[in-house]
Amino acid sequence: MSGDTAPHVVEDLLGIVQLLSDGSVVRGDEAAHTPPAPFPDVPGVQWKDAVYDSTRGLKVRVYRPPVSAAGDGQGKLPVLVHFHGGGYCIGSYNDLGVAHYLRQRQAADLPALVLSVQYRLAPEHRLPAAIDDGATFLAWLRGQASLVAGGGGDADPWLAESADFSRTFLSGVSAGANLTHHLAVKVGSGQIDLAPARLAGYILLSAYFGGVERVASESNPPDDVSLTVEMSDQLWRMALPVGATRDHPLANPFAPGSPDLGPVALPPALVEAPGRDVLRDRVVGYAARLKEMGKAVEVAEFEGEQHGFSVLRWGEPNEELIRILKRFVCQTK
Repeated sequence: MSGDTAPHVVEDLLGIVQLLSDGSVVRGDEAAHTPPAPFPDVPGVQWKDAVYDSTRGLKVRVYRPPVSAAGDGQGKLPVLVHFHGGGYCIGSYNDLGVAHYLRQRQAADLPALVLSVQYRLAPEHRLPAAIDDGATFLAWLRGQASLVAGGGGDADPWLAESADFSRTFLSGVSAGANLTHHLAVKVGSGQIDLAPARLAGYILLSAYFGGVERVASESNPPDDVSLTVEMSDQLWRMALPVGATRDHPLANPFAPGSPDLGPVALPPALVEAPGRDVLRDRVVGYAARLKEMGKAVEVAEFEGEQHGFSVLRWGEPNEELIRILKRFVCQTK
């Protein structure tokens, strides 16, 4: 008889995702563990799903504001691409509750076409799978812009009718913000060509960055946090390539081996920094490094808020965030 034993659990993420010793994954029903609280719909906002990668069955949920929403005088609206959070391991493009309400409010209040993008999750699909999916989505978006420029015959009707592709913004929450950063770098360095669309800016909400050396907010974390240092470390272990450390370029944008951002033509950035976030110093440090390079960066600090607060509950800080987003999108050309 061999000495082999049955596969055992080596990582258990909140009882939702279990990684076994043989590399297999057991994924439970995420909604059963964290059922979304019922939230009202925003009057007049519509949404639908479209497939952007038929090979993998990946979808995008498109939100459009009420028909009365002001555009640029010709009915055209900025395009806000959104990537969900969850440490690259959980979360969904079509989750309900506060995240769904946030996307509706973004569509109505900015106003904008909001595109919530599905991407493959780890550990079944470790990084850079999600980054690759984001690049595939941008290729789809470029194709839509080209169809519209050519007369719009086969383009998605909502995009053909209302999208101003010259005002495309990338945005994301937590891991989605990390993904947004990497896509902005790929566009700014010429690795991704968006033309005839144009990247006008990018937005990082509670960005999920990592590093082997602890920053102060990790070494001395605030009380009652939504993301602990231990959870952050576990998510990176499950999402990064096997054997990689938190100084992998996909986790730490300033580690050795990461792209030099100095020569990258990054568009203006809006960086939201919650005060009660163990990653706060990484987020603020990210913005400071970009400013030192001469990049256009606005930092919006929310002192009493937790990591990912914009999709955890709704209150006055969320209303203030919507006002900041509207100003950033309207002023960024």
